[in-house]
Amino acid sequence: MAFKLNISEKGKAWKFEIESESLVGKSIGDKIEGKDIDAKLDGYELEITGGSDIAGFPMFKEAEGIGLKKVLLTKGWGMHDHTEGIRRRKTVRGKTLSASVVQINFKVVKKGHKSLAETFPEQNKASEAEKKEAKPESGVKAE
Repeated sequence: MAFKLNISEKGKAWKFEIESESLVGKSIGDKIEGKDIDAKLDGYELEITGGSDIAGFPMFKEAEGIGLKKVLLTKGWGMHDHTEGIRRRKTVRGKTLSASVVQINFKVVKKGHKSLAETFPEQNKASEAEKKEAKPESGVKAE
């Protein structure tokens, strides 16, 4: 099964898919060399920050293993702050990557030889088009 990877760097996320099963067994917080994922990411060091499984259950850093767990949350992650004293039981996936995980989030710890914008030019086109639309054309008279 393919993994959908989201690599974030300073507020910008780059999406990309791989078919490799090399990430199975890694946990949230593990650091991975970019070349182990794909040759295009040579020189990068990435840290796993989370993910979700095929049914949409999020991975949870404090839940051990690969299976689904029910955890009791009081505030913060997945809870709203306006309710004081409320606790809620939520289903989450363990922190270890398995074949049932579909989407994995990474953050860049160390930059590589090429920037991510150069590595994924097809994802950069949409933002360039938005910038061109936002700029007013010079030399046009308002009537």
